[in-house]
Amino acid sequence: MIDHRALIDDPQGILAQLRRRGIDSATVDDLTRLVETRREAIQRVEKMRHDLKVTSGEVQQKAKSGDMEAVDSARAQLKSLKAEIKDGEDLQQKVEVELENRILTVPNLPQSSVPDGPDESHNRVERTVGAPTQFDFEPKPHWEVAEKLGILDFERATKMSGSRFAVYFGAGARLERALINFMLDVAAENGYTEVLPPILVRREAMLGAGQYPKFIGESFETLDNEYALIPTAEVPLANLHRDEIIPEDKLPLRYAAFTPCFRREAGAAGKDTRGLIRQHQFNKVELFSYTTPEQSIDEHERLTDNAEEILRRLELPYQVISLCTGDLGFTSSKTYDIEVWLPAQNRYREISSCSNCLDFQARRAHIRCRSTDGDKKAKPRLVHTLNGSGLAVGRTVVAILENYQCADGSVVIPKALVPYFGGDRIALPAQ
Repeated sequence: MIDHRALIDDPQGILAQLRRRGIDSATVDDLTRLVETRREAIQRVEKMRHDLKVTSGEVQQKAKSGDMEAVDSARAQLKSLKAEIKDGEDLQQKVEVELENRILTVPNLPQSSVPDGPDESHNRVERTVGAPTQFDFEPKPHWEVAEKLGILDFERATKMSGSRFAVYFGAGARLERALINFMLDVAAENGYTEVLPPILVRREAMLGAGQYPKFIGESFETLDNEYALIPTAEVPLANLHRDEIIPEDKLPLRYAAFTPCFRREAGAAGKDTRGLIRQHQFNKVELFSYTTPEQSIDEHERLTDNAEEILRRLELPYQVISLCTGDLGFTSSKTYDIEVWLPAQNRYREISSCSNCLDFQARRAHIRCRSTDGDKKAKPRLVHTLNGSGLAVGRTVVAILENYQCADGSVVIPKALVPYFGGDRIALPAQ
């Protein structure tokens, strides 16, 4: 969440940044009012506590003088002050809860390098790697390729679970597993520690990662609403060091986690209804970094390159775009989307999203770092967090099936993946 102190120090600056994200001035005015009200409530309570201390001293002095009438009057004043302090503390707590709840709904502030624009049409292409795959035949969409090979079944999945699910068979299941292992190995080569986190998390973990309260209703929760199935491994990884102070000489900390992910896909009716692009359950390898504030800009570039490396090794054409202010995710201050080329759609589609959240998540999850240079007076400060898909496994399967399909219906396995898959081709089943 944003720093409420900044609203007092520079309300116009905060307003200008939020306006870039389409947030109106009324929201900032409301936040500023709550911050001021909280400050005034704190000052009133502090003054009353001071008066209570002074009056307590007067009672003791008057008791020594034997003036019991004055003592009774002072004690009545003490009782009244205590009641006023209790009322003041209740008001302060009420305002603080209201301010906290309000700030939790405000998105992160965009970096100055983020392009302005209301929607995805204003995103900026940063680079294109590889040329779109060319065929001497009409390329088929991945679901047709997969069904002909007998490696994916959507109809049986629908009978079990409803729409937006898939069952992998044989070489399809092996391809998914090969990609997961391949991605984790590449992450390890790049210095990421592998983590296998829980996929059920408490509500406070969703809050710490920035999923709640903004996206309540878009995740799958248990019946008692105490737990949620993670929409991404970013959630447990963002809470891995919750309420901790990390020595700065341990940073950056880099983690990679394979998990299933679960999303309701609210608002996606009619979009990508066929195939693997938009599923309620999918696998993903997540990259996550904790850094000092000074490191996070460079770490963002590094993390994005680490995600790109998967596509380079798989020899899949892709492009990298900077999301504009109107297309940024709630927690992100800057995001690069990596989009892979899909021949059947004749377009690039997102396969990874790499974001720098600055201290937005760390403030929610109370994660700080402390200098280890010997300065004992140095105060802990908030870490910066970064995350990225390295990659969405199902969408990588889509990209391989479409870019490596052959005229006879078979699919070639990318060279880098052959040792993991155990073969160089998925052939048509024998008739």
